[in-house]
Amino acid sequence: MKSTDMTSTLRRTWAEIDLDALSYNYHTIRDYIGRDRKFLGVVKADAYGHGSVHIAKKLQELGADYLAVSSIDEAMELRFHGITMPILILGHTPKEQVDRLICFNITQAVTCEAKAHEYSAEAVKYGGTLKIHIKVDTGMSRLGYICDGDYFQHGVDGIVEACRLPGLEAEGIFTHFAVADEPGEDCRAYTEHQFKLFTDVIAAAEAKWGHRFLLRHCANTGATVYYPETWLDMVRPGLLLYGYGEFAQKLGLRPLMSLKTTVSTIKIYPAGTHISYGGIYTTTKKERIGVVPYGYADGFFRVLSNRCSLMTVDGPAAQRGKICMDMCMIDLTDKTNVDVGSVVEIFGTQQPVEKLAELAGTIPYELICAVSKRVPRYYLEGGDVVAKELLLRM
Repeated sequence: MKSTDMTSTLRRTWAEIDLDALSYNYHTIRDYIGRDRKFLGVVKADAYGHGSVHIAKKLQELGADYLAVSSIDEAMELRFHGITMPILILGHTPKEQVDRLICFNITQAVTCEAKAHEYSAEAVKYGGTLKIHIKVDTGMSRLGYICDGDYFQHGVDGIVEACRLPGLEAEGIFTHFAVADEPGEDCRAYTEHQFKLFTDVIAAAEAKWGHRFLLRHCANTGATVYYPETWLDMVRPGLLLYGYGEFAQKLGLRPLMSLKTTVSTIKIYPAGTHISYGGIYTTTKKERIGVVPYGYADGFFRVLSNRCSLMTVDGPAAQRGKICMDMCMIDLTDKTNVDVGSVVEIFGTQQPVEKLAELAGTIPYELICAVSKRVPRYYLEGGDVVAKELLLRM
């Protein structure tokens, strides 16, 4: 059960989700790729931590053509909350769930011959038709029909066989790029190889099948920005839509999430005081140390301990000592305008999440997906809170 009464958590740690930024990013990307191409919004992993239901509702309102999730549970959550637009499951669904896929009009990725036959048999048993998108492994080496090199003809034959199976409607075909978001000529060459293989597979499969796939798609975030030849019938940007990373900066997109907390306690410590577990930070003079209710259980990676800063009205405040489960400490010695109750930005408009990700040795995806369920989300439009969501069971 999701609660909308979160008054008691407001002054702890919370995320503000800017739906105006989502609208802006969506329209900017659509203008960039051309309005004649379809747009798939990736909302898996709770829309990268932003809240899949509210993001999906906004994308549906904006006119997006498709959504993508990782599992049937994610798809059903959207259906149960009024999302009627097409949804593609990118991951595995057990064959026992095929009847639910058909009943709720959910599209399923088919990644190999065995799954195609299982889905076909279950669809026939149910007496319905399952809409599918064929996944081609062109070099990601994860899921999909293997079609490279000596496997080309066998892969094409398997794809065509799946398209002809009873109970299945092969609407689309897709692949996933492994290094389209990486710099360098080697990565460009590999991406171009993947794309050529994908188009060769499509051509061969369509010729043998005698039909055209309605939706051919492969353009993830990097390809959407830098490889226009890969746009085909539909693009499916991931983090790009949410406004993070160098690709979003290139298009002038806006980050959706601002993660904020407050100062709950301030104490004055003399020189020589050890701060937090392990004593990895020791005060060198009399220091004013603030405690904020944001720790690794909220998504603050412990690897950032004593290495980063949080943003205050007086500028960045260095984080001191090891990050705890529910809180951490920051240095407010020279932050005279910061007091108990003052708002502190963890990442957002003043402190980009990319900066924290670089310090943590990871990517922005991981930090925003890590924002835990006990952190309430506030959805803003026109500067006003239009919705609230708390994922804790109440």
